[in-house]
Amino acid sequence: VQLVESGGGLAQPGGSLRLSCAASGFDFSVWAMSWARQAPGKGLEWVSGIYSDGGGTFYADSVKDRFTISRDNAKNTLYLQMNSLKPEDTAIYYCARGTLSSVYGVPLGQAARGQGTQVTVSS
Repeated sequence: VQLVESGGGLAQPGGSLRLSCAASGFDFSVWAMSWARQAPGKGLEWVSGIYSDGGGTFYADSVKDRFTISRDNAKNTLYLQMNSLKPEDTAIYYCARGTLSSVYGVPLGQAARGQGTQVTVSS
């Protein structure tokens, strides 16, 4: 199992970033996937999840209406479009295999994750 996140960087408050997660080593199309994040000095937080076929999506209240999760099973890639970014979105962002939400799917702490990509929101 290999998950490689990319697309992080520095953004201004109100700005946008698009994260990608390239998956390999497993059948990506049959797994639910999630994005999670870890802010400095805090624990791992679930952000958003998507069904294996992309037919349903879930969001944490803190990112609802600002972030959009999607996937391209033909490209084995998961995405997270982040708009209206806030300083409190600053964190390392990870994709996680099998987690659908904070209560469904593989528990976040047990899910396979990549190395993460740093997102910093600051003026």
